[in-house]
Amino acid sequence: MALLEVHDIKVYYGMIQALKGISFEVNEGEIVALIGANGAGKTTTLHTITGLLRAKSGSIHFDGKDITKTPAHHVVGMGMAHVPEGRRVFANMTVLQNLKMGAFTRRDKDEIMDTLETVYHRFPRLKERQGQIAGTLSGGEQQMLAMGRALMSRPRLILMDEPSMGLSPIFVNEIFDIIQKVSDSGTTVLLVEQNARKALSIADRAYVLETGTISMSGRAADLLNDEAVQKAYLGE
Repeated sequence: MALLEVHDIKVYYGMIQALKGISFEVNEGEIVALIGANGAGKTTTLHTITGLLRAKSGSIHFDGKDITKTPAHHVVGMGMAHVPEGRRVFANMTVLQNLKMGAFTRRDKDEIMDTLETVYHRFPRLKERQGQIAGTLSGGEQQMLAMGRALMSRPRLILMDEPSMGLSPIFVNEIFDIIQKVSDSGTTVLLVEQNARKALSIADRAYVLETGTISMSGRAADLLNDEAVQKAYLGE
């Protein structure tokens, strides 16, 4: 059984249909990439999975439980974390305060501190800057903070929305290395990313979204070498 199963979900913004009945699954331990052009429905898909948007029809199952109508704050407590597009750190709070906010569903104080040390080990820069106001960090450091904050909830599945957006090439490589390490440590990853080449290079499988529908799917390595994908998304 897949960890996440999305079945035939349809989502509207008013009269405009954003998702036209998409279905896909994410198995435990995988990195699955959703790629596609701007406006294809990638962010809408993540928002619907995490309860920020409500599907008009279809179903979403996480770890065998139907979460189609589950509020977002309950979804986090079930083991799913969302790193939103644009990072969305709490700009006026310190790095440490941001990280502690990521553990708001947890009550196990000693274990929270253990998780914090794990996050600091993965992101040494955050430990160096733990007392710094988050809004004064660079874009790459804010992305690391957003990822660290999500990991503080100890998720089984982490959803990442455009983690490389607006970052320098050096930070892009660093962020993708971290995503790979997060996966290697046992956290399942659903990755939305406009940098299709990077996403496909670390993903196990991928789905291509086009105007609210899934047009292609398969092993990421196969899609990376597919002529149509290369022409549409890889600039070749």
